[in-house]
Amino acid sequence: MHIALVTETWPPQVNGVALTVHALAHGLARRRHRVEVLRPGPAARENGIELLAADGMRLPRYPGLQLGLPQSSRLRARWADSTPDAVYIATEGPLGASALRAARALRIPVVTGFHTRFDDYCRHYGIGLFGRLVRKRLLRFHSRAQMTLVPTRALVDELQDDGIAHARRLRRGVDTTLFAPQHRDLALRANWGAGADAPVLLYVGRVAAEKNLGLAMRAFRSLQARAPDARMVIVGDGPLRAAFAADYPDVHFAGTRHGKDLAAHYASADLFLFPSLTETFGNVVLEAMASGLPVVAFDRAAAQEHVANGISGLVVPAAEPRGFVSSVFALGLDPELRETFGINARLAAQRCAPEHVIVEFEALLFSLARASRHPLGSIAAHA
Repeated sequence: MHIALVTETWPPQVNGVALTVHALAHGLARRRHRVEVLRPGPAARENGIELLAADGMRLPRYPGLQLGLPQSSRLRARWADSTPDAVYIATEGPLGASALRAARALRIPVVTGFHTRFDDYCRHYGIGLFGRLVRKRLLRFHSRAQMTLVPTRALVDELQDDGIAHARRLRRGVDTTLFAPQHRDLALRANWGAGADAPVLLYVGRVAAEKNLGLAMRAFRSLQARAPDARMVIVGDGPLRAAFAADYPDVHFAGTRHGKDLAAHYASADLFLFPSLTETFGNVVLEAMASGLPVVAFDRAAAQEHVANGISGLVVPAAEPRGFVSSVFALGLDPELRETFGINARLAAQRCAPEHVIVEFEALLFSLARASRHPLGSIAAHA
């Protein structure tokens, strides 16, 4: 198949959407599909993928992210000349909206991805009154597609209740070779000031208001009062990093990490904290589980889907922040339970092989293209 992907975020940006779309594009290319990706940045080629250029603008309060500028006319001309069998739009910004208009005008089947709860973000940035309007716009955007993909069963039910009847679940995968317990690094722990038996708490993600990181810090302080040798490591960057670093000088802020370096940070910790309530998924939860870490999180998104409460971690009701703190405290003081939960977490993550996700994604695109009035192009024999 000829598949076009449209996204306003792409590596080297580090976030769940960029990494997910990158994995989907490369997975399709490995299965010999023709893949093009439109994203802000210059034209290039990457392992058989054609990266199309688009202009973008930085978000004023979030310099690590950007919006792609509209490309409707250009896309209509390109896709009229070389028509994709399906278009996958991962982001709902100006670039994604223009791609949706162009695809609909040419009657190309469109799949959208619901990756980010921008309506929930509003209350964390002082514009909570706009949350309902943002939600309405998001739902209208996805209602105009033929299919909307989400990572959890709960989100399928939520969107279907909101009128998006074509919402479908597409699992997320994790590289269990890269993220694995054997990458534990005692020298790295020593750099954190952590002894062999000291409990190390880990958070990986943006250091931003919507991530509820203050709750993770409260949990760390609670544990530290009983276990003074406990350590907290924050991997990631964001607009609140400097403020948190000033308020918590004993916390190790590792900045953004990639590849084997990131994997070593996961495997060298003992307990993963995920305090966010605004996620549609949270790829970091699966990465932590694959690394053999038990997880403490709220009963939402990836944790709701993959963490078995009392087996591979502790899952807390969303309305109980005290429960989050007490769960971190309990696991932080119990190395034997952490070890058992970590083994079970690793086993659960091993069921989320990336190649299975690509096959599911391919099958969904193929079924949509086949059902549409748009004639199919060349389809790989395995599709």
